[in-house]
Amino acid sequence: MGETVVKPYSNESGSKKEQVATMFNNIAGRYDFLNHFLSLGIDVLWRKKAIRLLKEGQPKNILDIATGTGDFAIESLSLNPVKVTGVDISMGMVEVGKAKIKKRKLEDKIELLSGDSENLPFADNTFDAITVGFGVRNFENLKKGLAEMNRVLKPGGKVAVLEFSKPTKFPVKQLYRFYFKRITPLIGKIMSKDASAYSYLPESVQAFPDGEQFTAILKEVGFKNPVIHPLTFGIATIYIAQK
Repeated sequence: MGETVVKPYSNESGSKKEQVATMFNNIAGRYDFLNHFLSLGIDVLWRKKAIRLLKEGQPKNILDIATGTGDFAIESLSLNPVKVTGVDISMGMVEVGKAKIKKRKLEDKIELLSGDSENLPFADNTFDAITVGFGVRNFENLKKGLAEMNRVLKPGGKVAVLEFSKPTKFPVKQLYRFYFKRITPLIGKIMSKDASAYSYLPESVQAFPDGEQFTAILKEVGFKNPVIHPLTFGIATIYIAQK
């Protein structure tokens, strides 16, 4: 059975990869505000927990995939790494992130690059840990993106994937679907002037193979010992796996 490909602009041509880059370029200026607003600020706590789950390995060289405006990269500084590298396909998001990092005087610790998560410009076995927050469901080819993460991770290194998931229990399931399908696109349309971006969000979450389906894919591309950490009634999940 083939993977369902959900694109931000279903009526337009271009690959998912190209459309995702365009979408994030369009909303880059409002992304941080909307992200925290729509998640009621809980996304900050989710990132903190994901970083805590990597603490035991004391990673010194960290890669943040689909870094966006650099929130996960900045949060990972609590692990006291030597360097954090962030990569994102959207130059617009990277520019917003670079400005944020410069303002906080963190340029000596964090470097943000524009690049393709499915074709990373790094040698094999480069990083001690990899983080990715709300990015894997945007991959055009999920297995290829995860395999690339495995390739550049050092043996024994860990990956922390934070992603939205689909709650299964009443009434959270029903409330979540209403919020995601009705409220999120409406607020996104008003605030960002790109309605497609926030309609794509619930559609891409719905199509994403979460839970044990996702850990099966992690194992398929070479990761070991995947662990599922559900967050906030199953609204999101942290997946930890090792090379």
